[in-house]
Amino acid sequence: MEKILDRFLRYVSVDTQSNEESESQPSTEKQLVLLKMLRDELLALGVEATLDEYGYVMGSIPSNAGDGIPAVGFIAHVDTAPDASGKDVKPQIVENYDGSDIALKGVPGLFLKPAEFPELLHFKGQTLITTDGTTLLGADDKAGVAEIMNAVQYIMEHPEFKHGPIKIGFTPDEEIGRGVVKFDVKRFGAEYAYTMDGGEIGELEFENFNAASAKIHIQGCNVHPGYAKGKMKNAILIGQEFNAMLPVMARPEYTEGYEGFFHLISFKGTVEEADFAYIIRDHNRSKFEYRKEMIQKVADFINSKYGEGTVTLVLKDQYYNMREQVEPHYHIIEKAVKAMEAEGIKAKIQPIRGGTDGANLSFKGLPCPNIFAGGLNFHGKMEFIPLESLEAASRVILGIIRLFAE
Repeated sequence: MEKILDRFLRYVSVDTQSNEESESQPSTEKQLVLLKMLRDELLALGVEATLDEYGYVMGSIPSNAGDGIPAVGFIAHVDTAPDASGKDVKPQIVENYDGSDIALKGVPGLFLKPAEFPELLHFKGQTLITTDGTTLLGADDKAGVAEIMNAVQYIMEHPEFKHGPIKIGFTPDEEIGRGVVKFDVKRFGAEYAYTMDGGEIGELEFENFNAASAKIHIQGCNVHPGYAKGKMKNAILIGQEFNAMLPVMARPEYTEGYEGFFHLISFKGTVEEADFAYIIRDHNRSKFEYRKEMIQKVADFINSKYGEGTVTLVLKDQYYNMREQVEPHYHIIEKAVKAMEAEGIKAKIQPIRGGTDGANLSFKGLPCPNIFAGGLNFHGKMEFIPLESLEAASRVILGIIRLFAE
């Protein structure tokens, strides 16, 4: 078998950054490079596999343990976040980590420090894979891809391993919220599935944010500043006023656990006009709806103060909390917990302060909780993953498959 480390390093060497501004699916052609590789690797292992026009790789392994076993799927996304470059990733391998600062050698003076990231100390004595400081690593979610492929290779090379029907899915564009928009759940053929897209070892999640985006355009009125009295409407200042009317303590930097937020993610403008955008998040559906009403009321107030048409607000729901879809099938959570325990891993069941493809899949009729992929500090140059977590996640996949077959 190819070692999982070599497989992971091979996958992160492919630039698969998605692009929110693109209207195509996949949003970038370069994602197809890895997707085609994965399809071809599945075929080479003897797995029936396809790559469709939307960039979805689907693989299927028939049962070798008789009929009546539910088909279980495992899904991971290939794209990396637009937040940081995923081109020319140069991973560093730190063996037998001793708890000290790790120099990220691509940027002189840059270190991954336990003083800033104390979770590093959870992994003393292990082998860490880090960035060199110039890019992200791509463990979100090429770790999940490698873990699934490693499990598939084991299954195909060990016919004595008993299993029911297994479905494999690799998707594009998860990082820009479009990962499973056109995913055909019926064609995929699983009754239950798991995304391998969580963080630190042990994470198990079946609750996520309800999510919406808010895009705001402010139309100001620019007049020569020497003659502006009673005439000028400064779109930049109106935008600042808009933001100041939202609760300060409902910003991401002041929230945790089940607390929701308004997050201002972009702002650009001139006196004449300005555009800015928020993401809105809350685990509680009624609080989520209230947050959307609040931002609409702010827009209405600004329009009443400065004139109708000053603010144009476009609100769009992105995904919902999967809990209501997964909880009626709680046995799939119990199987994941049991598979982790068999590997000596304590399951950490917690809400996701974000979202996964599993949320939208669950609302498409495929209950799909999220399991750790093992990485930490996703989306930036401080990202790292312990090799031991990669290996453990792949064994947990096999354990879940074994439990379904039993």
